[in-house]
Amino acid sequence: MVQQADIILETRGLRKVFDTGGEGLEVLKGVDLVVRAGELVAIMGESGVGKSTLLHLLGTLDLPTAGQLRIADTDVLNLGDQALSRFRNRHIGFVFQFHYLLPEFTALENVLLPARVAGVDRRQEALELMDSVGLADRLHHRPGALSGGECQRVAMVRALVTEPLVVLADEPSGNLDEATSASLHQLLAGLARERGQAFVVMTHDRTLAQSMDRRGRIEAGVLHMEDGVI
Repeated sequence: MVQQADIILETRGLRKVFDTGGEGLEVLKGVDLVVRAGELVAIMGESGVGKSTLLHLLGTLDLPTAGQLRIADTDVLNLGDQALSRFRNRHIGFVFQFHYLLPEFTALENVLLPARVAGVDRRQEALELMDSVGLADRLHHRPGALSGGECQRVAMVRALVTEPLVVLADEPSGNLDEATSASLHQLLAGLARERGQAFVVMTHDRTLAQSMDRRGRIEAGVLHMEDGVI
């Protein structure tokens, strides 16, 4: 039986309404979601249905119009700005379709940025992670000297270096070829198994979604999980 302590992320009635200058545009209409430690969850849906909006809410990059969000039993919506920034940096990792690596920094320097912001030493962790994703010989290469797949792996390591509780990924394979995308799928699954971190992945990629533990789809602002369990 799954215990409450296994729950990493939980939302109840999460809504988002954007002010369009007239009648508000309700993009999300009460999203309920539970994600547990080591779980891979894929959220699918057509463009514009609110996948990125949901990711931004889950990652506390934006605030919901209404609803509840708890991460590791912390009511993050009640944290002040500074406390929320510290919590986000320490406990939430982000991976996007475009890696957003800083071009003037080496791969290792890019990876270590979140740890430096947090004021923690994660160099050994970074070296081990880079080795685990096959980039031990690319530590001192800048993004311009790396392939698209290598840059995305660097971005994945950057998201993991502070040992976050949950990693949120927005179309992580959308800018990759089929072979590189498949290797990314394997990497996600391996990291979840080995490290116990939860992954929530917004994707159009059916192959990636099928490799996840659970799948859901956003339609008309509502999240429907395939297994019927939130």
